[in-house]
Amino acid sequence: MSAALSLAAGGAAASRAPHPNAANAASASQRTTRPIVTGTSVLGIRYRDGVMLAADTLCSYGSMAKYKDARRLQKINPKTLIGGGGEYSDFQAITELLRRNALEDRCTADSLYEEDGAEECAREVWNYLRAVMYNRRNKMNPLWNHLIVAGFSQNADGSTGAPFLGSVDKIGTTYEDDVISTGFGAYLATPLLREKWRADLEEGEARALLEDALRVLFYRDCRALNRIQIAKVTKEDGVLISEPYELETSWDSAGFVSAKSGLEGDGGW
Repeated sequence: MSAALSLAAGGAAASRAPHPNAANAASASQRTTRPIVTGTSVLGIRYRDGVMLAADTLCSYGSMAKYKDARRLQKINPKTLIGGGGEYSDFQAITELLRRNALEDRCTADSLYEEDGAEECAREVWNYLRAVMYNRRNKMNPLWNHLIVAGFSQNADGSTGAPFLGSVDKIGTTYEDDVISTGFGAYLATPLLREKWRADLEEGEARALLEDALRVLFYRDCRALNRIQIAKVTKEDGVLISEPYELETSWDSAGFVSAKSGLEGDGGW
């Protein structure tokens, strides 16, 4: 029985051997084509003394409510807070990137004992994230997140300026506003927040408004949860993030318990 002949250099064995760069080429072309483990809405509002964010703690694996203690509000430095919806692993990568930058800024400052001299303000973090998201989008490998940056801007003399609230999406589109919502909240929560927002809101009023909006999202968004976190940034206290707690909810509304479309049963198929 004769062996098969090949005209390739090295004979038959060489023709069957994989190219040495084949594995590297395959790994270099990998892309995240869609988010897998995702968080839903993040809400933000400016009030008289600062900025407040709110989000639930659920991350869904497809349609499965899989992780119920995913913290999606994170402190970056004493002046800046971010919240993120979308792919949770990408949000973790963004958080680590910002914290590395904050540590590098602190270590390269003129003095390690200057508490406020080295940290970036919220507007600087917001502008940096715009460049990061736009760069990844141009590489056809976006970070699948919609982010809200909260904190204070910085005046020309280095003093703390006005409260800042800005949005960055996965293709680098940015804007700032008095109220911002991501995910499904952009459709349901934003109109509620805009209707009741005013510049002289007290902290308690802002918190109650965010809780009401998250309660509506829990009723209407199948990827939402009534276990939430509230975070705020103020000049006096810096960044404070609450421990998760559950909203009080009620399903006694006639719209939830009555038959749908006048049909018998619960209105399902």
